[in-house]
Amino acid sequence: MTRNAPRTAGKPAREKLIDPYLRPITYLRLSVTDRCDFRCTYCMAEEMTFLPKRDLLTLEELDRMASAFIGLGVSKLRITGGEPLVRRGILGFFQAMKRHLDSGALRELTLTTNGSQLARFAEGLHAAGMRRVNVSLDTLRPDKFAGITRRGRLEQVLEGIDAALKAGLRVKLNTVAIKGFNEDELFEITAFCAEKGLDLTFIEVMPMGDMDDALRIGQFWPLTELRARLAERYRLTPLAEQSGGPARYVRLEETGQKIGFIQPLSHNFCESCNRVRMTCTGELYTCLGQNGMSDLKAPLRAHPNDDAPLREAIRAAIALKPRGHDFDYSRQKVRGQVKRHMSHTGG
Repeated sequence: MTRNAPRTAGKPAREKLIDPYLRPITYLRLSVTDRCDFRCTYCMAEEMTFLPKRDLLTLEELDRMASAFIGLGVSKLRITGGEPLVRRGILGFFQAMKRHLDSGALRELTLTTNGSQLARFAEGLHAAGMRRVNVSLDTLRPDKFAGITRRGRLEQVLEGIDAALKAGLRVKLNTVAIKGFNEDELFEITAFCAEKGLDLTFIEVMPMGDMDDALRIGQFWPLTELRARLAERYRLTPLAEQSGGPARYVRLEETGQKIGFIQPLSHNFCESCNRVRMTCTGELYTCLGQNGMSDLKAPLRAHPNDDAPLREAIRAAIALKPRGHDFDYSRQKVRGQVKRHMSHTGG
């Protein structure tokens, strides 16, 4: 990174972002690329047309964007994609963000990854101040993994997880619950995480991207059912803790491990939403399940030496944040469907 640290670096946030429903916005999920080395079936099309490089924010612009949000009170920054670790020069971006951790303005810098590149980057990420990462992994069967990712190798991801643990990173698995796909692996995945010392969060499949209604409804495995199945083998103790996200947690008393549940369909979590998502092109989505967005690239580039217009644009965007999403699979009909792929918004 060659850009000088912006004026917000090292200074405590004086301004806060509050949405129309009096929810403080303290969590930014920032996508750094729409590209990925996998093609997971619920995330993107098999033949994707990726954005030309000129449309993406540069790493320096991403730094400036993130710093503007941090200056407005964002204390948790999660880097997403696509697969963020395929972006050239991305480690330099993380190294630059460390100044916000050092100043205390940023409480946590973290990452959601498919794990394919973790073996290369784990030590550098830890040196940049990162202390935990989320790895998306839906199966422990090599053949099923190759099928759902369309081109991934399970062994490569498992090597990445081991490298992250060795580097001192806490690892959490994000597992999308897919009916007819990984139902038979529920206890296998749970045991794998207990053995490795990994946290685990299950996520309901969401109606995003181009899809057939019957197929997506057929994939929907309500986490109420998954949780009930876990309770057949383990004693589940609900935990009051919050991670700054939508997950609700339990402890499995027999293993002591923490299990999270993200249930956008069977248990709406919007009342406590504290997050927004920024695409790699500067589009700000204040709700994952709505199509409304604000273009922040325009004020960013129109005023290269003045962040005040960008901050005003951020405030204006937050003022449009809706109460919640409209995802719904009831009555065997997909409602609240969002046509953009998850890889466009950022995971």
